[in-house]
Amino acid sequence: MDKGINALITFFSSIYAGCYYSLINPELPQNRVDQIIKTTRAIYVVTDDVHEELAKKYFRGIKIININELKSYKIDEDRLQIIKDNHIDIDPIYVNFTSGSTGVPKGVVISHRSVIDFIDKFTDLFNFCDKDIIANQAPFDFDVSVKDIYSSIRVGATLVIIPRSYFSNPTKLLDYLCDNKVTTMTWAVSALCLITTFHGLDYKVPESVNKVIFSGEVMPIKHLKNWIKHLPDATFVNVYGPTEITCNCTYYLIDKNKEYEKIPIGKPFPNERVILLDENEKEIKEQNKVGEICVIGTCLGLGYYNNLDQTNKVFTKNPNQKYYFESMYHTGDLAYYDSNNDLVFNGRRDFQIKYQGHRIELEEIDKAINSCDNIVRSCTIFDENRSKLYGFYIGDITNSDLKKQLREVLPVYMIPTSLIKVDEFPLTKNGKIDRKRLLELKEGKKCLTKI
Repeated sequence: MDKGINALITFFSSIYAGCYYSLINPELPQNRVDQIIKTTRAIYVVTDDVHEELAKKYFRGIKIININELKSYKIDEDRLQIIKDNHIDIDPIYVNFTSGSTGVPKGVVISHRSVIDFIDKFTDLFNFCDKDIIANQAPFDFDVSVKDIYSSIRVGATLVIIPRSYFSNPTKLLDYLCDNKVTTMTWAVSALCLITTFHGLDYKVPESVNKVIFSGEVMPIKHLKNWIKHLPDATFVNVYGPTEITCNCTYYLIDKNKEYEKIPIGKPFPNERVILLDENEKEIKEQNKVGEICVIGTCLGLGYYNNLDQTNKVFTKNPNQKYYFESMYHTGDLAYYDSNNDLVFNGRRDFQIKYQGHRIELEEIDKAINSCDNIVRSCTIFDENRSKLYGFYIGDITNSDLKKQLREVLPVYMIPTSLIKVDEFPLTKNGKIDRKRLLELKEGKKCLTKI
């Protein structure tokens, strides 16, 4: 299904029946759907009138049930009570699929306990209440939506599900936020930047918004300043965490009076332990030394569904706990402690490249490009096959002027081989910049000034 009321009904029905759910986006290609079905070995697919024919095409040999048919069944309270009596809190609640390094999607299994524990802390920390109106931006197969869905359930808030088409029309989007008197936006960075890139806040400001919680990518400073300028009384929070640890493991409250070079990802949520490990798996405690972010606590997922090999690679024993088995998740993300002992994101291991004999973090190049005059946003990609750096950017500046500015802040070997101006960035379904698509368009010699 698409995200909507019927999807939520199916989620909660699955939970009451002692099952767990995994939403398959109707826009996924057949190949990816086949991979998910092969992994889950699902025997039932619930769909709606709009997608029933597509479901019959995609799910041959699997029982397809229309939700309207399910709604007509008589409820068996005795059977539901037996299920409830036998339920335990580490039973799965959902499986969300993420991209895999092997090209096969990985299904992250999350338990009831993890969601309950995180949402309790999340809503208390940021003062969610029954008066809140939460604007859902994220797809329901992306874990950002977990915060929208279960925060509203936990505090009795109102959840409004924004039509996806509005995110290609900032005017409609802002009208919707204002008409619904939205108070809370827990959004991907790219979705917030979509509004500021097209100067949407100059058209209309959703003045009822009092919480803006963002994640998924590094927030460009100029875009954050624009939001703060238009919503000076709102609370802004940068949260960080991969799907494998139930939404987020760290948070940072933005100080509106502070000038940032990098926005920290902050400190751990209550009941979560976040540590940095060096290459020898020794814990880093000193400031400004980069290490891998590793997470310990109730927040950890149960692993990857039907994929023990991948699970065992990243869900391991904490090497610093010598007396009993303490589970730990390796994120693959890098960070360091700043002078306030806040964690600062420092890229991914796989975004750290070796180029012309130098080790380079692509995020450092993005930061330099974003700081240049007349730049709206940028994304740097390394083409390993050609050993070339490509810098894609949105902005009113020529390549020669941009290179001139970059020479003032970067060593020569860090300046991209090619600087390519685009009108907009292609996004993944989760609202992040689609780096693979950008490179494909470049290699295909498509017109990149109109993606």
